[in-house]
Amino acid sequence: MRGFVKIHATDALPIANAPHGVTPTDLGGVCACDIVVLAVPVSELEPLCMQIAPLLRPGALVMDVGSVKVEPARIMATLLPRHVSLIATHPLFGPQSIKGGAAGLKLVMCPIRGTDERRIAAFLRKAMGLRIIRATPEEHDREAAYTQGLTHLIARALLPLEAPRRITTRSFDLLWEAVSMVRHDAAGVTAAIENGNPYAMDARQSFFAEMDSLRQDLG
Repeated sequence: MRGFVKIHATDALPIANAPHGVTPTDLGGVCACDIVVLAVPVSELEPLCMQIAPLLRPGALVMDVGSVKVEPARIMATLLPRHVSLIATHPLFGPQSIKGGAAGLKLVMCPIRGTDERRIAAFLRKAMGLRIIRATPEEHDREAAYTQGLTHLIARALLPLEAPRRITTRSFDLLWEAVSMVRHDAAGVTAAIENGNPYAMDARQSFFAEMDSLRQDLG
């Protein structure tokens, strides 16, 4: 986004050595911006929304970037004033996968309130080359319970094994690439994906049932 917009950022802790193009400011300064992006754990979203609600200017657009969408969408719609637009978003990439650039990567957009979604989507497609997926919060969480929840579950289970990686097949290399991509995720990311998604438990139970069946077949 740097080069396209002026970025003002704040954090609970003082921002030292801010990246080039990022201006540290206070919460009021951030809330005075045209677009406000909430990049906090889902567990911190509700108190943050209560804090910023009286500070947001009319006509602003507020977006989150969490890994689940049903609960963040509910929180923002309930606590943030009617005079701001709301979009729940989920970038389907992280620090590891964006190293090669943003072009072709996916971002989910869940419009909640207002009419800014199509304009923002068009900008992200043109300026960054992102692939935009439009979904409801429920559609996002239902699919992500499998595509993201099970991926993280399997990766976290494989990490402690430190499997050999000298004699490998291409399928194993791809599997270990997925493991490596979540290796450095903060603990809160896995907690949000597995516990904050209302559909994740059903996905896990289905997976465990299949594993139990396979274990019985193999003896």
